Formats: sequence, structure tokens, C-alpha cells
Amino acid sequence: MDIIAEPQLIRLSTDRLILRPPLGGDAAQIRAYNVHNRSHLQPWQPTRPVSFYDIENIIRRISYVEHERLAGRCLHLLVCERDSGEMIGECNFSNIVLGVFQACHLGYSLAAHAQGRGLMTEALRCAIAYVFDDLQLHRIMANYRPENERSARVLGGLGFEREGVARSYLKINGEWADHVLTALINPAQR
Repeated sequence: MDIIAEPQLIRLSTDRLILRPPLGGDAAQIRAYNVHNRSHLQPWQPTRPVSFYDIENIIRRISYVEHERLAGRCLHLLVCERDSGEMIGECNFSNIVLGVFQACHLGYSLAAHAQGRGLMTEALRCAIAYVFDDLQLHRIMANYRPENERSARVLGGLGFEREGVARSYLKINGEWADHVLTALINPAQR
């Protein structure tokens, strides 16, 4: 894993992937990812209005997450194939709280055509190392719907431990859905 990190520049890499914050020039690629994977991701995401896919709104979201990253409140990373540069997923470390908590929430998605090759596990292993080692967070929380077996396997393989179930936790795909709560503690801070 290679890490290049400056306040304005983060670029993480693995054997097969590049992870980096989105830039304004990525709007078309982000739109294509979301449009092509709309039905694949819909069971696991909030209902998206048509305007979610507008380039102008995507550019605003990119600007917002960059502002939040520079303020230390989130880290949104595009997951791109190293060879082609194609965006195949994303991961988000949001709600970063420092002080005595030193924690965040993790969310992620992967393109339908990229499933089953261990790419999200590879991406998250790299990103989690950055969050623990460079950002010095203590705890990462990740929640998934009980029927999302792929997420259960990914998180379990990364060492996330089940902490419980939250009833009617998030409004996903138009309905309030239960979620399994998991967390990973920074091994250097146990």
C-alpha cells in the first residue's frame, strides 16, 4: 500500500486500486457509476430523486465533501481500478468526531460488475489503515441490513465485530430498515 497525503492531496493505492477524494472533473464518471449501478445499489441506499443524477448536483456534492474533508469531518474516497482509472466504487468515513470519541461511520458501495473479486475488501483494508494510522481514529462503525450477506462477509473479514441490531435504523429504499451494528477498534489503541 502506498500513501501520498497532504492537506490538499490524498491518494492511496493497492496492487489493483487507487483511492482518492473526488474532484470536480470526476462529476461525469460519478454520474455514470450511479446511473449504471442504480438498480444494483437501490436495495441498500436511500431512495434517490432524479435530481441526484444531475451533473450540477454532483458537482455541489463534490464541493461539499471536499469542504467537510478539509474541516476534518469526513473522508470520501473514489475507488478506481489502477490500470483503467475506472471508478468502480466509493467509501465514505463520515461523522468524524474527535476529542474523547475519535470515531466515524463507514459506508461503501461497489459496482455490480466488480463484485466477487475481493476489491472492496482490498480498498477498505487500505482506507482503514489510513484512517487509523494517519487520522489516528480509535473506532470505525459500519452498519448493514441483515439480508446484505456480502457486506456481512466484507466487514467480518476486516475484523469488524457485531455489537447489536438497531431496529428501524435508517430509511433505505423508501422504508425504515433494521441494521446490524458493527465496529472495528484501532489495533494500535486497544
